[in-house]
Amino acid sequence: MVRDQETLDQLVDMIRQFVEGVLIPHEEVVAETDEIPQEVVQQMRELGLFGLTIPEDYDGLGLTMEEEVYIAFELGRTSPAFRSLIGTNNGIGASGLIIDGTEEQKQYFLPKLASGEIIGSFCLTEPDSGSDAASLKTTAVKDGDEYILNGTKRFITNAPHAGVFTVMARTNPDIKGSGGISAFIVDSKTPGISLGKRDKKMGQKGAHTCDVIFENCRIPASALIGGVEGVGFKTAMKVLDKGRIHIAALSVGAATRMLDDSLQYAVERKQFGQPIANFQLIQGMLADSKAEIYAAKCMVLDAARKRDAGQNVSTEASCAKMFATEMCGRVADRGVQIHGGAGYISEYAIERFYRDVRLFRLYEGTTQIQQVIIARNMIREATQ
Repeated sequence: MVRDQETLDQLVDMIRQFVEGVLIPHEEVVAETDEIPQEVVQQMRELGLFGLTIPEDYDGLGLTMEEEVYIAFELGRTSPAFRSLIGTNNGIGASGLIIDGTEEQKQYFLPKLASGEIIGSFCLTEPDSGSDAASLKTTAVKDGDEYILNGTKRFITNAPHAGVFTVMARTNPDIKGSGGISAFIVDSKTPGISLGKRDKKMGQKGAHTCDVIFENCRIPASALIGGVEGVGFKTAMKVLDKGRIHIAALSVGAATRMLDDSLQYAVERKQFGQPIANFQLIQGMLADSKAEIYAAKCMVLDAARKRDAGQNVSTEASCAKMFATEMCGRVADRGVQIHGGAGYISEYAIERFYRDVRLFRLYEGTTQIQQVIIARNMIREATQ
């Protein structure tokens, strides 16, 4: 749902100009240094990018899902690191609080997240618990007015910079599945928290992940999101539905950038006395990419609108995430092919994007997990 088209158009135009004028020119610096320059981070704060989806009552812009998707289309056209830094505050790092937090928790944390004063981080994945999130082993044992956290979380986005963690932990060891899991909001400076070394990844330079280790970490009982035990897994799944639509939109943006670059290269690059864009086999790759981007964009917008309308979009979110991220990988592969040998050289952005977008098919649930979710939902509906 778009609340005011004119206002949204102005916001999208502002972000497009920021992407083209500031972020794209800094891509090489981020790729070489593995850091986003602080002056760029400050500009992102000033533009309100850390609070795009946080409700206006808590100093954010309160974008709807559809409005957020249009912003993601623009942010996807540059290095994923920029979006990743603000993404946890707008997505999985804050969504748990927005969806299920107490009013006191919201009042305390959300304005800080919206301003970019603190970075939020979402701690679900563990060394032995990834796709099977319900099998997580991190524990939270009640001790008077406190909980004691113990466990290790893995591949946690923005953990090296986080001011607060949303932590999924098992509060009831007698319940082996998802029913024993609770969600907590934890200050990163709490004694007993330590960080592993930054992960060295295939791509996505400037977007940092690492392990987060909790060793007898005492947190107040008030850190329990919503004040209720046993609903943390449900909170996580609600968060991931929203995140999957966002990643799908981001994939559309990245694919659009890669196709734009590939088309420009094909128009300018000459072989056999003419632009390679004149060759039908090149045209086939361009056309396939254009059609798939269009299809993914339609899916993403449809899923976003249904979520804004209050519908259960578990299936639609998974469909959009699966198709859009796989599409993005195919566009990346064709882009390298269109560039030929130049596509394998870091001088061209397609080489970096080829590596960067590979992660889209893994996080927020792998393609195979999306297939399982879609099929299970279909079977459930057919047998009710």
